[in-house]
Amino acid sequence: MKISESVVGRHDGQTIVAHTIENAAGMQVTSLNYGCTITRIVVPDKRGNLENVVLGFDTVEEYQANSAYFGSVIGRHAGRIAGGCIELDGITYELAKNNNGNHLHGGLKGFDQKVWDVEVVQEKDSVSLCYRYESKEGEEGYPGNVRVSVTYTVTNANEILLSYEGMSDARTVLNMTNHTYFNLSGDLKRTALDHTLKIKSDHFLELNDSLIPTGELIHVDHTVFDFRDGRKIQEGVVSEHPQNVLVGNGYDHPFMLRSNQSEPITLYDEESGRLLVVETNEPAVVLYTGTQLGNDYDIRGRKSEKYLGLCLETQGVPDAIHHSHFPSTVIEKDQVYCSETKWSFKIK
Repeated sequence: MKISESVVGRHDGQTIVAHTIENAAGMQVTSLNYGCTITRIVVPDKRGNLENVVLGFDTVEEYQANSAYFGSVIGRHAGRIAGGCIELDGITYELAKNNNGNHLHGGLKGFDQKVWDVEVVQEKDSVSLCYRYESKEGEEGYPGNVRVSVTYTVTNANEILLSYEGMSDARTVLNMTNHTYFNLSGDLKRTALDHTLKIKSDHFLELNDSLIPTGELIHVDHTVFDFRDGRKIQEGVVSEHPQNVLVGNGYDHPFMLRSNQSEPITLYDEESGRLLVVETNEPAVVLYTGTQLGNDYDIRGRKSEKYLGLCLETQGVPDAIHHSHFPSTVIEKDQVYCSETKWSFKIK
């Protein structure tokens, strides 16, 4: 396996470095230590053509100017938190309000905008990028000093393993994910509307007008939220279901995953033959179909537009702190936070 490194910019006086890993099959993965941002994933289609299958930019300046969280790690807490506040042990903490009076994806300067320390670890059949960052107490309003690490491991089997760890010196909340937008057509030839998604989920979470979970779990039966046997993204876009309309005609919803998680999530593009298999130990996945992507900038020569890519954000439930029946995202002092997700790229 090969790995190359280049300096691509600076941020807050720190050096931003890009690493590109290439495996024996020709798969390439490029990632920045700015936000642990995955900028490119190049994999073959059924004809052997190697093409990029994620949304991203070629310059750091573009990432800083267009904050759609392309490929970045999200933290401290993924998703929205109602009112931008949390209560722990009777103390209310005011978080940064960056989304209509609510807290979104870690705040004004979340993990996606931080420069992380990075270490390269090479094995016979894999290369890992190990990123580390210390989030100080009070950062974006959160309690506790939290040491976090994110490791991307690329294997010769065309897999990317994403491992997140964290530990705090005080009781706090932590809920990390990766916000990569996938488009399996290759080099953004088409939108993701014809992609077929399969999620073995019986319930999705109802959202209110601020796109925050109401606390209600809705069964997917007889709705376009039923991905158990596979469904094209387009069906949710044309649906008149109030929840599809609410988010801008598409999806921006958490789906609860079955506790045994025996069935992975799959995303398939028939024309290219590319298949993405997602496995995780998280209780939920947020399906976001790019309903809020603007069209006032270009992505590698392609005008940005709604549905150009979709995210599969494996994570704890957004706003879990305000819903006791959701899996908790609270971590105790000195408790180890651990989250694992694997992306496998295949041909079908």
